[in-house]
Amino acid sequence: MPASSNLQAIDSLFETGGLTRSRRTSPAGITRQLRSDPALPEELLVTAPAPQLAANGVEWLAVPGWQRMGWLWHGFSTRRGGVSKAYSTEGAPGELNLGFTAQDERESVVRNRCLLAEAVTGDASTPLVTLRQIHSNLVVIAGVAEASRDRSSSLGWKGDALMTAEPGLLLAIQTADCIPVLVADRKGRAVAAFHAGWRGTVKRIVESGVGRMRLEFGSRPENLVAAIGPGIGACCYAVGEEVLSAFESQFSYARELFHDVYDSDAVRAKYPMLFLTQRAPGHSPIGPSPHLDLMEANRRQLLDAGIKPRAIKVVGGCTSCQPELFFSHRASRGHAGRMMSVIGIRPR
Repeated sequence: MPASSNLQAIDSLFETGGLTRSRRTSPAGITRQLRSDPALPEELLVTAPAPQLAANGVEWLAVPGWQRMGWLWHGFSTRRGGVSKAYSTEGAPGELNLGFTAQDERESVVRNRCLLAEAVTGDASTPLVTLRQIHSNLVVIAGVAEASRDRSSSLGWKGDALMTAEPGLLLAIQTADCIPVLVADRKGRAVAAFHAGWRGTVKRIVESGVGRMRLEFGSRPENLVAAIGPGIGACCYAVGEEVLSAFESQFSYARELFHDVYDSDAVRAKYPMLFLTQRAPGHSPIGPSPHLDLMEANRRQLLDAGIKPRAIKVVGGCTSCQPELFFSHRASRGHAGRMMSVIGIRPR
């Protein structure tokens, strides 16, 4: 049978199922796929609100409007405050590294965790629940019985989401570029914290996690509120084709999450002649690169999970281009502390 007849048979089969065969005539390279309007990094920056200053010196971010829920504890830490010296310049005040990293002293991290708990709850001994994060979509249901008051110990749980309906403990996830997402059930009084890097986002950790809240606690999407905290912004998050391909394999709106971004280098802007090239057009390294908007990707998952748009707050703050306020693994080339995003239910 001629090739044209084969194609006609395939087209007929697709038409029966209400589908249309793709008639792409050229390969789908990453540049052709994006077709987005070029942008400068500063056009994509989502700035963070002014931090709150606790009596113990810790600076942290609150979600606008969430203070009205008197039963709820929550907060996004910054790097300001604390006693760590591992990532600060000589002579600078201590910082709030909350991760047990190789460069920092364990005693400093334990003290910092107590300071954060005190800043958010008013009690430094509030139990803190953490995870061994593995860029998965695994959820752990936490309770007071399993929580640890010993800031130097680890419960050994693996996963990237925590949730509970028990009062009296703080759920905590660590980040240094990945996106933290907090969710609270206003009626059922259940809470969840998600660690969403690009791999966890592709695995729909936030979307499936909200579904888990419905299953475990009977949470209804219309009663949920959510907040997206500081992480690496689309202004700074350049990615490769494998990341684009991973998102396209999972989300019909994937291309809306990527932007062609031109690097806004202050030196290049002031001395453009230094960066001229004699290479043929199309072969110069100067040009836009694809940037992923992880905050928007997780906002879309919250919407797909049924949460109302007005119930989702993007607190923002780019960890990469605001180094005075946040730790960034990428911007510091791996020499970075960790921040924590915490949420909990105040005891009655």
